[in-house]
Order: sequence, then C-alpha cells, then structure tokens
Amino acid sequence: MKRTSFAEWPCSIARTVDLLGDLWTPLVLREAFYGIRRFDGFQQSLGIARNTLTDRLQRLVQEGLMVKQAYQSEPERFDYVLTEKGRDFFGVLVTMSRWGDRWLSGEEGVPVVLHHDRCGHDTSPEIVCSMCRQPLRPEETSKRMGPGYSPRLAQRPEVQRRFAT
Repeated sequence: MKRTSFAEWPCSIARTVDLLGDLWTPLVLREAFYGIRRFDGFQQSLGIARNTLTDRLQRLVQEGLMVKQAYQSEPERFDYVLTEKGRDFFGVLVTMSRWGDRWLSGEEGVPVVLHHDRCGHDTSPEIVCSMCRQPLRPEETSKRMGPGYSPRLAQRPEVQRRFAT
C-alpha cells in the first residue's frame, strides 16, 4: 500500500508530519535527546522491531536530522548523532510534551519534568512571539501566504477564503 505524501503541500505542519511518517520517528528522536546514539540502545529503550528501527534511522539520516558516525570497523557499527536540523526538533518535542502534561497526565502528575540546567529551575516551554516576546495565542494570530506558497494554489477559492482577513 502506497503511503500518502504531504512533502509538497504548502504547509510546514503537513511537511513535518510527512517527514515523521509514523509514531516511532518522534520517539527515536526523543531517545536521541536522552543521549542514545547506538542502534542497540534505541532498540532496547524503545522495544522497537529491528527492521522498523533500521527504516526510521535511515529516514532520519536521509532527511538530515541525524548523521551516521562509524565507531567500529569490524563489524561496522555506527553512532547516530543529531545534526543541527535534528537538534532544532527539540522545541517540537518539548511542546508536545507540555501539551501531553496538561491534557493527558493523570492525578499522579507529569511523567517527565524538564529542568533548565542554565538557571537551575524546572520549567515548561512557552510559545512566544519572536518580536515582542508575548505569548502566542490562536485568537491573537492570523496567517498570511508566505513567499513559498504555490502561486497556482494561491488562486484557488478555498485558499483565498483561508487567508482572507
């Protein structure tokens, strides 16, 4: 069965979902942020099938979120290391975690606490405007077509309605 692709959609959310592709990929990235670098470490911590893990790691390398670095030649084995693009995914994961903490945690509390080593405090991520540093709220934002939006799609009536002020 052929998988639907959103890679060419004029939407960064759709493109990101396409890159992730499944439930395992963000968990592989989460483990990388926990410091896992080796195939067996990912496999053991996630309990993921080896063939599935192989596929996910190859995709993350192909998409530039991780690089393979040989640490042994006989037999050949690799560390999987986050790239700058991969490390930049941290904000996505902690934002997902914050949402899950708020809406999915039980009475016992959140499962993982984010600690900011630099200031020494437990914290949670906040989405703020990069200009005024005020919280971004859906009711206080609007969307406009960016320079990468397809001119052909921009002419469609439903797209025009979406971006109408």
